[in-house]
Formats: sequence, structure tokens, C-alpha cells
Amino acid sequence: MALTLLASSSLVRPASAGDCSESPTTGIDWSGCTKSRILLSSSQLDGANLSDSDLSATDLSGSALAGARFEKARMIRTSVSGAAADGADFARIEAYRSNFSGIQAKGANFSGAELQRADFTKADLTGANFEKAEVSRVDFAGASLTDARFALSNLSRARLAGAKLGGQIGFDQAFLYLTRIEGLNLSQVKGLTQEQVELACGDDKTKLPAGLTKPAGWPCAADQ
Repeated sequence: MALTLLASSSLVRPASAGDCSESPTTGIDWSGCTKSRILLSSSQLDGANLSDSDLSATDLSGSALAGARFEKARMIRTSVSGAAADGADFARIEAYRSNFSGIQAKGANFSGAELQRADFTKADLTGANFEKAEVSRVDFAGASLTDARFALSNLSRARLAGAKLGGQIGFDQAFLYLTRIEGLNLSQVKGLTQEQVELACGDDKTKLPAGLTKPAGWPCAADQ
């Protein structure tokens, strides 16, 4: 019995993290490491494992992060501005007030991420996945959102006005309370309903899918 229990416990033993003292390099394993409040700008971290790490207030701007794993990482007030992060996995990160401006993140995964008040201005988010993400008050002005997915996400008070939309972008069951959609061509987006439109903030230049109508309350007040 004792041998059986020992064997069973070894099967569920968590994998150990890499050496947290190692210098940044392609494919490094920093999972579970504390790397907060340090300068890592322009680092080569393609394919790195940074899951469950603490990167709060760390500067990763301009870094190579293609295919890197950040699942459940703590990234509060972190900067990845201008980073090359195509295919990176940011699922379930905590990234309040973080700077993703200008990031190249085609096909990146932000599902379930906490991104309130983050800056995604001028980011390339083509094909990115924001399903079930908290993106309230996030600024997407100038960002490319072609084929991005926002199903079941919270976009309340987020700024989509000025973003570049296209392809099969989806808003199925997304919460659009006071979401800024002024001037956007939404005629081809998927999953948009009249109820969502009634909650959002558009204007006379906003184009809606066939069958949906502009609310009488548009445009919203400037401070909303």
C-alpha cells in the first residue's frame, strides 16, 4: 500500500520551474519566477515559458516574444510595448493598466485575461483571441482587430473607435456597456445583437449589420 501511494503521489508532483537566475534567452523556462520591476526591454524570449511568473511593472518593451507562454502570469503595469509576440499565449494573465501599445501579436491568445485599462493602441491583434476576457476601459484606438474574437468578453467602456476591423471579428454575447464604437464599420461583424447596440456608444457614422438599427440615444455624452 505504501509503495502504491508513493507511486501515485509522484505522478501528480508539479513540474519544477527553471533556474530563475538565468539570463533571458530564447526558450528559457522562467515559469513561476519573480521577475517584477526589472528592465528586460529588447530581450530575446521567443518560445519562453513565463507562465505563473510575476512580471509586474517589468519593462519587456521591444522584446522578441513569439510563441512565448504567459498563462496566469502577473503583469500589472507591465510594458510589452512594441514587442514581437505573434502566437504568444497570454491566457488568464493579470494585466491591469499594462502597456501593449504597438505590440505585434497576430494569433495571440488573451482568453480569460484581466486587462482592465490596458493600452492596446496601434497594436496588431489580427486573429487574436479575447474570449471571456475582461477588457473594460481598454484602448484599442488604431489597433488592427481583423478576425479577432471577443465572445463573452467584457468590453464595457472600452474604446474601439479608431480601430481597424475586418474579416470574421466576433462579438457573440460580449458585454458592450458604453463601449465606444463611433465611426466604425460593423456591418460584417459576427454575433452583434440589437441589445448590445443599445448599450454601446456609436454615432451617425457607425455602420451596423443588416437588421440592426441605431439607438435614439446616440451619440453618447463625451465623458462616458
